[in-house]
Amino acid sequence: MRVGRLVKAHGLKGALKLELYTDDPEGRFARGATFTLQVPESSPWHGKPLTVREFRWMNSHPVAFFDGVDDRAAAEDLVRAILWIDQDVQSASGEEDAWFDHQLVGLDVMRDGDLIGRVIRVDHLPAQDLLIVRMAGDAREVLVPFVKAIVPEVDTAAGRVVVTPPPGLFEDLPAEDDAPEDELEADAADEAEPQD
Repeated sequence: MRVGRLVKAHGLKGALKLELYTDDPEGRFARGATFTLQVPESSPWHGKPLTVREFRWMNSHPVAFFDGVDDRAAAEDLVRAILWIDQDVQSASGEEDAWFDHQLVGLDVMRDGDLIGRVIRVDHLPAQDLLIVRMAGDAREVLVPFVKAIVPEVDTAAGRVVVTPPPGLFEDLPAEDDAPEDELEADAADEAEPQD
């Protein structure tokens, strides 16, 4: 399970700013927590674990110190690394309607019983999470707010999510000029009526 990304070296003592993909940063980044790193094969950290020495908040930004990262140069080697942990079934969220990203990616997206696309990614934004859906039949990617009103059903066992999107989310709405002629004629007649 992906829990964070190292985005920037901070200071001179090896600290790194984090982009968090977890709702429990203090728990996930507790002293001694160890991560598997996703880094290029050319990185000196490829195939090595990374262990937390200290986690803290600095000016509302999460910052961590790691064993073996003692100066800014060492921290720079880790910028853009993604931190992973093995999924811990015991600590999996007990919340209803809570899923890990890997449980959602790859699910079919169904609308009114029809397959319309597939979840290819989950983006975590401050306001809400987004499901990135690649549409079936073309390469378009649609950003779907991951809220109950639009995604009322997630069935990981069946490999699908059901969506009830608002008009215009998956297709273009007709322009005013595309209104049926009888509607346009009615509008013209209304405008022609004298005012009292």
